This record gives sequence, structure tokens and C-alpha cells, in this order.
Amino acid sequence: MKSETHPDYHMINVEMTDGTKFQTRSTWGKEGDTLNLDIDPTSHPAWTGGNQKLLDTGGQVARFNKRFGGLKLGKK
Repeated sequence: MKSETHPDYHMINVEMTDGTKFQTRSTWGKEGDTLNLDIDPTSHPAWTGGNQKLLDTGGQVARFNKRFGGLKLGKK
């Protein structure tokens, strides 16, 4: 394997939105840098089960159905 083909893999600090911190290995930043998360499993509705709404902005579902509604799958 060639040398210097892989990025530097080092320890960084990660700070979550609730203030908790932990250390992990990463290629992000430099040794000892702190990565502040804007979204994490403690605050994002996908993990917390918060209010989620399916929005049909601009009629995307209607446009899809209009375009592909007559498509038949299976035997001819």
C-alpha cells in the first residue's frame, strides 16, 4: 500500500446539542479539535419521535402520479 494515500485519522472531541461531550476518531479537523453538532439523536425528530409532517410542496405527489400513473408493471 502506498504511503500518504489515506487521510490523517486522529482523536477529536464531539459536543452534542445538549452539551454532552465525547471523544472519537475521525478524519475531520485536527487532533483535539471540537466538532459542535447542530443536529444529533437527542434533538432530531427522526430519533425523538417528534411531530413529523409529510408536506406535498408544489404538488410533487400529484405531478408524479400524473406522469407515471398509467405505468403498468408485470406481464404484457
